[in-house]
Amino acid sequence: MPVIAVVGNKGGTGKTTLSVNLAAGLARQASIAVVDADPQGSSLQWREIANVQDSISVFPGSKNLQAQAREFAGEFDYVVVDCPPSVLAPQTVSALEVGDLALIPVQPSPVDLWATVHIERAIVNARTINRSLRSLLVINQLEMRTTLSRVVREALTEISLPVAKTALRRRAVYRNSALEGKTVFEMGARGAAAAEELERLIQEVTT
Repeated sequence: MPVIAVVGNKGGTGKTTLSVNLAAGLARQASIAVVDADPQGSSLQWREIANVQDSISVFPGSKNLQAQAREFAGEFDYVVVDCPPSVLAPQTVSALEVGDLALIPVQPSPVDLWATVHIERAIVNARTINRSLRSLLVINQLEMRTTLSRVVREALTEISLPVAKTALRRRAVYRNSALEGKTVFEMGARGAAAAEELERLIQEVTT
């Protein structure tokens, strides 16, 4: 079943937050494995304090990430790979070469937009081996009142990669839920708007 590689080329884009919350949303309807291929181990740290033992399995990335992803793809409905913050990292290269979808969170900042150019090249290179690899840019931490946030979607049209219709807003509940070892789906009314965003994104990812 689908292997989703969550990819970034710099830290702080919200890669692990997206990985964990995407997995939590998918787990409401399917079986999920998260592979933490980032040496920082943020997904594994979240799993240590989270109360999701029965719904989300989080595993450290193995030395042979491609074999691990293929194995889990036979056991789970979805596999989410939380990659290191570099497209040059061997874990990221392996994830792209085995993945069905590269999900790329991009914040509305010039540095993030510049980093996306390198991700585009990495996707092109991976497709020489993995021709079925799809990709989707996800605008993350969007602030509607800022000029850059308003023009970021237009700026991304200069990249050949498709952009998700659903953007994730900048919300404190993403940080607060992580501190509590939860996802936005477990935050009740405080997380309702964020959960709705993620549900819309999941619809785009799975259709």
